Amino acid sequence: MILVKDKRERDRFLKFAVVGLIGFIVDFSTFNIARNYLHLSAVLSNIISFSVAVMSNFLFNRFWTYPDSRSKPITGQLLQFLIVNLFGLLIRTGVFALIVPRLILIFEKMNLEIVLQPRILGENSALVIVVIIVMFWNFFINRYWTYNDVG
Repeated sequence: MILVKDKRERDRFLKFAVVGLIGFIVDFSTFNIARNYLHLSAVLSNIISFSVAVMSNFLFNRFWTYPDSRSKPITGQLLQFLIVNLFGLLIRTGVFALIVPRLILIFEKMNLEIVLQPRILGENSALVIVVIIVMFWNFFINRYWTYNDVG
């Protein structure tokens, strides 16, 4: 666990993590619908699902994680949040595109097709990895830039 001595910051991080979990469910569901039912490419599905989750996360963070940050106008704060998340998307998409083929290959060699197709396992495993990486980026940058008006 991250050692944060300030109880308010620790509580904010935990709330941010809960919001992130909700965002992950939104993200994961949207990705799999776009990829497996709409038959979009993995990278396009990744971008769409990330975008839907970002909007969900912004609303939850503004009204629950950082309710005292509403001293800032919502449009400016949303723009800051979107900029941070755009960089998060670039990080995420780059890492996602790099590791998906490797994970699919690993799952093909493991012969797990009776459980799920190697493509589905590889893409979803990559999604879990990139979500965790980007969560830390998003928390720290948003905390000290987007939500810098909270004490």
